[in-house]
Amino acid sequence: MQEVLIIDDTEINLILFGALIKKLDNCQSHSFAGPLEGLAWAATHTPDLVIVDYMMPDIDGLEFIQRFRALPNCADVPILMITANDQKQVRYRALDSGANDFLAKPVDKVEFLARAKNMLSLSSARRKLADHAEWLASEVRKATEVILQRERDTVFRLCKAAEYRDPETGAHILRMAHYSQLIAKNLGLPVDQQELLLEAAPMHDIGKVGITDNILLKPGRLDEAEFEIMKQHAAFGYELLKNSNSRVLQAGAEIALGHHEKFDGSGYPQGLKGEAIPIFSRIVAVADVFDALTSERPYKRAWTLEQAVDFLNAGAGTHFDPRCVQAFLNGFDEVLVIRDRYQEEDDVEFAASKLL
Repeated sequence: MQEVLIIDDTEINLILFGALIKKLDNCQSHSFAGPLEGLAWAATHTPDLVIVDYMMPDIDGLEFIQRFRALPNCADVPILMITANDQKQVRYRALDSGANDFLAKPVDKVEFLARAKNMLSLSSARRKLADHAEWLASEVRKATEVILQRERDTVFRLCKAAEYRDPETGAHILRMAHYSQLIAKNLGLPVDQQELLLEAAPMHDIGKVGITDNILLKPGRLDEAEFEIMKQHAAFGYELLKNSNSRVLQAGAEIALGHHEKFDGSGYPQGLKGEAIPIFSRIVAVADVFDALTSERPYKRAWTLEQAVDFLNAGAGTHFDPRCVQAFLNGFDEVLVIRDRYQEEDDVEFAASKLL
């Protein structure tokens, strides 16, 4: 059912226009003698056509059109204005205000029906176009979700490949990824960036797949030569991920390359300093180190939370971006929730899938 809004302060015109609208198929009219009442109705309804007189009390037809156009969903509704034949200047101003067509007084019934029918057809076409656009947008959202699921599957499988080589656990990946998202949130990063970081952070050490077992799995401390080889994992991870068209893998490449950089420039592999280090890498550096320190491994005991916090504070401005450290500590209650939620998992696939 198409709805026609009629505004005219003359009762006989409201009756006439309403009777003529009834002659059109699938139409109903809503008539108001006062323009303000008509605007109040339009604030909660979206008509398919507006018929408005120029000369009215309170506000004239021009101001009515301007106010009507400002209402939600009313910017493109066809408007038919009733004017006198000699009111050309009014018509020009009405066109500037948003009127689409005119009828001259006295109104001819045949012309009224023809113009109203044409404008209702225009309105119907506009609505169909809007519905089609929404359908297309829905289909794009569905297709995008399929792509995102494929990306997530790729991320999961890359992380799983690294898990087979690295003594770190799936729960470590979950915790540091959520710590990273928390830091991003407390820094005020947009939600889409927070979510991107959550999905990309697990790839920070993917380059360890290129490190030999005798170094990667060595239970004791690495000597200087071995450590130089271990440092190559940052560049390996970047090379593995950098040419992807996926935003997630691109972010993963940036994180892999930069998460061992230090705020004072003493890190590797590029020796970047301060804000020259990408923000995602600065964030992951804090999240990764904190969880590594507080996690027990076959070759070390877990640090206490107090010791790990002291280490972050001591490294703020040298090892770590001070803003990232503070953002992490500002959300420490949430840190504890994340730490308790994601405990060590024997099933790596189950653990990694919690990121998806």
